[in-house]
Parts: sequence; C-alpha cells; structure tokens
Amino acid sequence: MGNIISEIQNRYRQGDTSLRFIFINVGVFLVTALVSIALALFNLNGAGIFRWLELPASIIWLCYQPWTLITYMFMHANLMHLLFNILWLYCFGRLFLLFFSARHLRGLYFFGGIVGGLFYILAYNIFPYFKDSIDYSYLLGASASVLAVSIAVAVKSPEYKVNFMFIGTVRLKYIALILVVTDLMMITSGNAGGHISHLGGALGGWLFTSQLQKGRDITAWINKCVDICTGNWTSLRANRKPKMKVHYGKHRQNSHHNTKKKQQNDETDRILDKLKQSGYESLTDEEKKHLFNAGKK
Repeated sequence: MGNIISEIQNRYRQGDTSLRFIFINVGVFLVTALVSIALALFNLNGAGIFRWLELPASIIWLCYQPWTLITYMFMHANLMHLLFNILWLYCFGRLFLLFFSARHLRGLYFFGGIVGGLFYILAYNIFPYFKDSIDYSYLLGASASVLAVSIAVAVKSPEYKVNFMFIGTVRLKYIALILVVTDLMMITSGNAGGHISHLGGALGGWLFTSQLQKGRDITAWINKCVDICTGNWTSLRANRKPKMKVHYGKHRQNSHHNTKKKQQNDETDRILDKLKQSGYESLTDEEKKHLFNAGKK
C-alpha cells in the first residue's frame, strides 16, 4: 500500500499541470465517495455535509460559505460526470500547454471556474425563470474550468486541427462554436446551472487569451494567491520584477544639450548654404554673428 501511495505521489510531482488537476479531482471524488459509503452504512446521508463544498445559487448562503466559489470546481456528482471532465481536461490541457505556460493553465483553471460560478449565481438571481429554485440549487464540477481552457486554446489558434474518433478532423474554432451554442440552447434545461457556468467559463477563456495577446495576464493575481497559500515563495520571488533606480537629472540635461546642439548645427548648415548661393553680403547681422561664433568652437 505504501508503494502505491509513493508511486502516485511521484506521478503527481512529475506530471504536468493538467495531470495534477486530474489527480486532485480524482482524489477528491474518491474521498467523498468513501465518506458517502461510510455514512450510508450507518443510515446517514452525506449530502448535507457536501453541500458545504458546493456552490449555492443563493447569495445569502454564499455569504455563509464563500470558499465554495473555489471548492465546487473539484466536486463531481457521479463517476460519469468526473470522467467526462478529466478526459476533456487531459486532451485540451495538453493542447493548452503547447501555446501557454503551466502557470497560465493553473491560473486559468481557477479563473474560469470563478467566472463560471459568478455567472451561475448572477443568472439565478437576475432571471425570474430561476426564482423558485434558488434556495435549493447548487453547482459542482470542473466543467467551467475545462471550458475556459478549451476556449482559450481555440481563440489562440482557431485553425488548429483536432482528430476525433468517428468524426475525423475538426478545427478548434468549430469545436468552440459548437460548445458555446449548445450551452446557450440548454440554459433552460434540467442542468441549467451547469450550462450557464459553462458560458461563464468560456467567457473567462476568451478574456484570458485576448488580454494576454495585449500583454496583460489576468490570471497573474490568482497564481500569486496560490503561491502564497501553498508557501511557494520561490515562484513569488522569481516572478517579482527587479527594482530599478532611474536618475532623471543628468539624462535630461544631456538630452537638452544634444537638442540645442543639433539646432545650432542645423542653423549653421542653413547659413553656409545661403553663403554659397548668395554670397557673404546676403547674410543678416544675426547670421554673420552666428557664423562667427560657430567658427570659434
């Protein structure tokens, strides 16, 4: 048993970021499943316990359990729910790392989940359609995070081709379009909250790539928070910008001197051209004085 645990730990350490997220999701699922089985043996229901890890649609309940905006991303309703998300994360996580860094993947997983969760809460509290189900609706699953990763890759390289079994080669832009349109058409279905969170995750993925192309990493603050929470001070120091001292006085003096000198040289050249064309008598007193002073330097 000890060898198995050691091997899992080694695979976790050696794996890329997408594989680490898969390990975490599988681990959380196994723990919650075992706890549910143990409670069931004593005729107890674990649903009430796990509600404290799932994201509530009610803003009032969210105030009592704000951590669920993070924990819900690692909870899954059943084995099929888990398998679908980890397979999608495995495929598109690996693809994501071809275009972006591991830190970007880590940050986007959380960012996409947060945006998806906020979308879910806002939709349930804004639209009258969900009014009767606010108090007992909860969100769980990594779908919003996975959608963020998928859409980010599609925005980065829309023409990139992916092979699907029984379907063939499909460009990423069409995959992204199908995912978004499907979720839009399903926002009044039985899993309305899930599809709404998918749209939020998709928005998060689009924002990430579009802003990164402009030189702004909107996941940087999340990575800093994760580094602080995990005690990873090395990464914090590595990503800190070096301090620079800028001295303006001498630079500005030199700049002003060079500008003035250039103006004087240009004026001298102009006067010399006039002298060649029209002779010395054509020069004004000021021009003669300028030429005399220039000759002394």
